[in-house]
Amino acid sequence: MTVTTPASVDWDAFTHALDGIEVIRDLAQVTKLSKDYYTYSPILVAQLDDKVGDVVVRPNSEAEVLKVAKLCVQQRIPLTVRGAGTGNYGQCIPLRGGVILDLSKMQAVKWIKPGAVCVEPGAKLIAIDKQTRDIGWELRMAPSTYRTATIGGFMSGGSGGIGSITYGQLRDRGNLNAVRVVTMEDEPRVIELRGDSVHKVTHAYGTNGIITELEVPLGPAYPWADIIVTFDDFMTAARFGQALGESDGIIKKLVCICADPIPGYFAPFRNVISVGKHCALVMIAEPSLEPFGELVKEFGGEVCHHKPAQDAGKGSMLMEYTWNHTTLHARSVDPSLTYLQTLFPYDAELKLLEHMYQHYGDEAMMHVEFIRVAGKVSPAALQIVRYSTPERLNEIIKYHEAQGAFIANPHTYILEDGGRKTIDPVQLAFKEQVDPYGLLNPGKMKAWDMR
Repeated sequence: MTVTTPASVDWDAFTHALDGIEVIRDLAQVTKLSKDYYTYSPILVAQLDDKVGDVVVRPNSEAEVLKVAKLCVQQRIPLTVRGAGTGNYGQCIPLRGGVILDLSKMQAVKWIKPGAVCVEPGAKLIAIDKQTRDIGWELRMAPSTYRTATIGGFMSGGSGGIGSITYGQLRDRGNLNAVRVVTMEDEPRVIELRGDSVHKVTHAYGTNGIITELEVPLGPAYPWADIIVTFDDFMTAARFGQALGESDGIIKKLVCICADPIPGYFAPFRNVISVGKHCALVMIAEPSLEPFGELVKEFGGEVCHHKPAQDAGKGSMLMEYTWNHTTLHARSVDPSLTYLQTLFPYDAELKLLEHMYQHYGDEAMMHVEFIRVAGKVSPAALQIVRYSTPERLNEIIKYHEAQGAFIANPHTYILEDGGRKTIDPVQLAFKEQVDPYGLLNPGKMKAWDMR
């Protein structure tokens, strides 16, 4: 069944029926709140530029979400859930109009205890950490959009980030304790999912449930120092990153390696990182700085920037030059640039990474984030690509895959065509149960449209 917004919707009556709940109908605002950072991809720009919702609804509570869900089901109006819109693949862009459900007003931190926090989906990550650090804990991982991203959006559309070098990826068991989800049935319900069941809705782009509450595990909050180390040779920098990731006694939160000429896109650090150098951007717990210094010495690196934890809130945050912020800064200089997302298989010698670095040179500039995958430290690259044509981009993707690298394609808004590559029968079965009319973010889940 193809879902489209019924032409007969009386939006005046719809707004009246939601009396007391904020409804935005101004076209400029609705258009703005229908978008994310899909513009990183020239392919998605062509597909998504004209897609907007009809109205935006901003509930304050789970009870209001239930009211909106029931009205949309009654009138068969598609509903697309939105956090802060910091995703990159059009996850929150409504393909078939309808209601944008903006959860940014639901931002309460309901409780905090050692090792866990319970929050509403619109809570910003930085705001959560501000409270949890008071008792010595912090979120285990965050995207580079840490200042603006919401926890619900991160869990629904993200995969990992700063902290993944220690805790792996969001989909790993133990990185989300529980969620409360509102369904889109004739009589919407609230369902609590715990343990492995949370993955029915994580990284599903809001296609099979509206998350209204999350119980998230925390990690110890360390005083993190921001450090940049430069190297004359890229593979030396990469091997340093691998060694740092595998140094279990050194407490770290970020290990990012950028090949020349990428550091030249980082405006605040142009006078810090010498031209032609390759660099490591890292976050190290201050009690680990001495052994970290020994590792730098072993690999012949040079520390050119060191911001102590006490100055973390001043000026540029190093994390905002890593993960997909690296792409953002590069595109601010050259908007024709785009990117890929590549997971290289574990290899202590980094042979495939070295091959791709040599094979593509400046056409696919090497940017690597070291993460923990199944207990092993592996390079996950977000290469910055000099875009020419869709055909050439596809050639680069196919070559990587033929050599044994996994590409999470950032140039598609289809859930299964991006990172998953296969249909998830658990997520499909849950959608059939809780969204029988296919109203949630229609057009994003291939399994639903093919069933």
